[in-house]
Amino acid sequence: MIRGLRFMGQPISRSLAFNAFWCLALIACQAPGGKEPRDAQAPEGSLAWIEQRIIDNPDDAALFAQRAAFFEGIDSLALAEADWKRAIVLDSANSAWRLALGGLYFRKVRLVDAERSFQQAIELAPTSTDARSKLSELYLVQGRFKEAMAEANDALRLDPQNGQLYNLKGWIHRTAGDTDLAISSYQTAVERDPDLYDAYISLGILHAARHDALALDYYDAAIAERPTSIEAHYNKAMFAQEHDRDSLALACYARIKEIDPDYPLAYYNTGYILLEHQKKTLMAREQFQRAIAKMPTYTQAWYSRGVTYELEGRLDSAKADYEQTLRIDPTHTEAALGLSRLAAKGVKVKAR
Repeated sequence: MIRGLRFMGQPISRSLAFNAFWCLALIACQAPGGKEPRDAQAPEGSLAWIEQRIIDNPDDAALFAQRAAFFEGIDSLALAEADWKRAIVLDSANSAWRLALGGLYFRKVRLVDAERSFQQAIELAPTSTDARSKLSELYLVQGRFKEAMAEANDALRLDPQNGQLYNLKGWIHRTAGDTDLAISSYQTAVERDPDLYDAYISLGILHAARHDALALDYYDAAIAERPTSIEAHYNKAMFAQEHDRDSLALACYARIKEIDPDYPLAYYNTGYILLEHQKKTLMAREQFQRAIAKMPTYTQAWYSRGVTYELEGRLDSAKADYEQTLRIDPTHTEAALGLSRLAAKGVKVKAR
């Protein structure tokens, strides 16, 4: 009558985000030289602090790179682009600046420019795996699976023990629809690097799709890496919920509530188990109410609370919840059917 909701996050490499921390890592070894700054009051790392050093050292490419990373961190992408380009003009042989500019272009969905920048970075640093892996990810996003795999394999020839590169290969195989090869690549990834959370999550998801209890082991491995990961706990709970292991699922949802007391799906799915599997309508309703309190537009929680009222014969309360569901989502078929059931029982329902 009601349905559980599945976590929809992507448990795969997110390295193309190129956040400010990654950009700053690229330039950490490029310590700016030159004179001491005139403005000693500006906090170290602040924009004023960086700009004073640029004034004192206008030919230092690393300073422009540092400011570019700062601008990326505050989503000032146009200013960041200008500074990455300035760094390249001052130090055209530095592959890190090309790689960072490619990442910025990817954020701006300028994929042709991103591809060109990554290729230039490869030309400048042929033995580096970073640009090859980024170019592989770019090809993957474009659905160019053969080219994506070629770049990943080229990178692996340079660094055969790199678990992240096998994780990337798993992502490529999985996206291309080859589950067996994806599993093989992810397994190799965690053999090379036992700390790869993303690979454990992906292995869990792929085994769960096969109804293989190994999924639980992989989710546990992910939890060992990130004990407060809601994603890992939720995926484990969903597998347990869908395979008649209610106690385990409820324990996982309880743990999620400890981690994030405002996470509505944990309350909703607790209610789902209590209602659908254990027929405990009052306890289920309490959970649905908590889910609604956390997210007032949670249509499925409104509908499911209405179901508990309907099962208890409290038809006017059920009607109110079904109507509220439809006010939030006029296309909610289950709520419309619920009102039809109530109308058949003699409850006055407005024609829709």
